[in-house]
Amino acid sequence: MDDIEVILVEDDPAVRAGSEQALDLAGFTVRSFESAEPVCKLLRPHMPMVLVSDVRLPGMSGLDLLEAARAIDPELPVILVTGHGDIAMAVQAIQDGAYDFIEKPYSSEQLADVARRAADKRRLQLEVHTLRQRLEHNAGIDACLLGNAPAMLALRRLILDVADQPADVLIYGETGTGKELVARCLHQYSERSRHHYVAINCGAIPETIFESELFGHEPGAFTGAAKRQVGKIEHASQGSLFLDEIESLPLAMQVKLLRVLQERYIERLGSNQPVQLDVRVIAAAKVDLKEYSDQGKFRSDLYYRLNLIVLRIPPLRERREDIPMLFEHFMLDAAARYKRPAPVVPPAHMQALMAHDWPGNVRELRNAADRFVLGLTAGAGANAPLPLADQVGAFERMLIENELRNAGGSVAEACAALGLPKQTMYHKMQKYGISADDYRPQN
Repeated sequence: MDDIEVILVEDDPAVRAGSEQALDLAGFTVRSFESAEPVCKLLRPHMPMVLVSDVRLPGMSGLDLLEAARAIDPELPVILVTGHGDIAMAVQAIQDGAYDFIEKPYSSEQLADVARRAADKRRLQLEVHTLRQRLEHNAGIDACLLGNAPAMLALRRLILDVADQPADVLIYGETGTGKELVARCLHQYSERSRHHYVAINCGAIPETIFESELFGHEPGAFTGAAKRQVGKIEHASQGSLFLDEIESLPLAMQVKLLRVLQERYIERLGSNQPVQLDVRVIAAAKVDLKEYSDQGKFRSDLYYRLNLIVLRIPPLRERREDIPMLFEHFMLDAAARYKRPAPVVPPAHMQALMAHDWPGNVRELRNAADRFVLGLTAGAGANAPLPLADQVGAFERMLIENELRNAGGSVAEACAALGLPKQTMYHKMQKYGISADDYRPQN
């Protein structure tokens, strides 16, 4: 408890000494005062403290101190100590914002228990405040791609390094990891940001109109083509063209896209006149295009043409340390959209979020934050608190997976990093169904 200090205000020397001792034995750092006036001078917003004050004090009363404390920091937990005849007044104080009250005479265990609960609440408030400060002060690419996991730090650096390179880019990432967000960052932090950013979902456009959408057409090119239409690729000239789910691109269109990438010109449907282009193509896939190419589902020449600069977005389960910041960010955004106050996340709820595997990745986490703000906490990542054994197991599994990933699948290196004997490591890997082969580089 040494991170949360207890400020004790009690004018009775014997009661003050006994309360100090009880709180000290409970692990708290305690500062005690015989009157309220000096405490008012100490108070600042967001201090790591809990205030315990007798109601009846010489000079300024405990109720006056509560009012003064709430004016400086409305969230500061204030515990009032009352006499038998002050219960009605104490209940009113709770309604006015006091955290709790204790009736004299009280036991050491009772005081320590109430202070411990208040300290837990204060600690959570301060964590939320710190997260919100970090979110508010994020700037540039840090504000676009949130996360402090090593993989995210490396991804942001790489984006800034290659943003102005003329080469096309291939982005890999599971569903919901933020592939389009990465593509927008590549555009935004390049000189092309002054021109158009055009996004196309290759899996969402019917094949019958795909060519017209990409290349445009001249009047009379086909039935219903009454006027010239500039295609998406031409519209992106001097800017960036984002092709999402490129693995869904029909094979016939892959040939034509390859020609655009090689020659940097297009011909509108119904025209033989080439239109020169200066466009950067950013493609994204949620599958391994090399495997698709080997299976004949994707042209190998197009794959090798795209496979120049490759960015990989880590799934959320591989950067669990970013979950609190992301959830807080999405929760604040949802609170603003729904015009509701942003709630405080209970520790048990955050533990459930941290333990969830997030198959829908960041998109799923955003939805969970929306539900939480709306009071709809059912669903993945927002269930009742997990049993302690499950929480410990999920955390242990995450640590082992992270070290195997850092060690490139080397069990020996992961054992050294975790300080585990190999026999214990193999036992835990078998228990959690972890295979070292999954973390070794693929040839």
